[in-house]
Amino acid sequence: MTETAILGGGCFWCTEAVYMEVKGVTSVESGYTGGQSEHPTYEQVCAGDTGHAEVVKLEFDPSVISYRDLLEIFFTIHDPTTLNRQGNDIGTQYRSVIYYQSPQQEAMARQVISEMAHVWDAPIVTELAPAQPFYKAEDYHQDYFRQHPMQGYCAFVVAPKLDKFRKTYASRLK
Repeated sequence: MTETAILGGGCFWCTEAVYMEVKGVTSVESGYTGGQSEHPTYEQVCAGDTGHAEVVKLEFDPSVISYRDLLEIFFTIHDPTTLNRQGNDIGTQYRSVIYYQSPQQEAMARQVISEMAHVWDAPIVTELAPAQPFYKAEDYHQDYFRQHPMQGYCAFVVAPKLDKFRKTYASRLK
């Protein structure tokens, strides 16, 4: 039986590329959640008018990888101390956010955030919110890095994050 996790750590291309390689993650979908409109488009989300965050929806097997481990990876692959930005990506759609599916996920997220506060030099600004409707991103956003590894953003932003993940979490690779 699988469980769901929804995480936003900046551009979903980066987050998706990492979690697609995590042992125990059975599916990864890029999408949008946390906003006011139904079925937003990428252009609408990027304009910053809908309130949605770029997120990944993970299905995972908790007998292989725990929700806690997914969160520890999450806090390693993005900067949870910058409000509404990751590097040069600026806007509320790039916010650091965890959308929990249950009281147990909320409690675990609070615990991990508390523990991670000692790792970072600045306060963690990761938003913690109950799950909201998830809207799958357009097909061309799915599996983006694997399809476009030499595209500028992928080569200079996604690839280094993926390399860091592979080195830090070699035992977690599929």
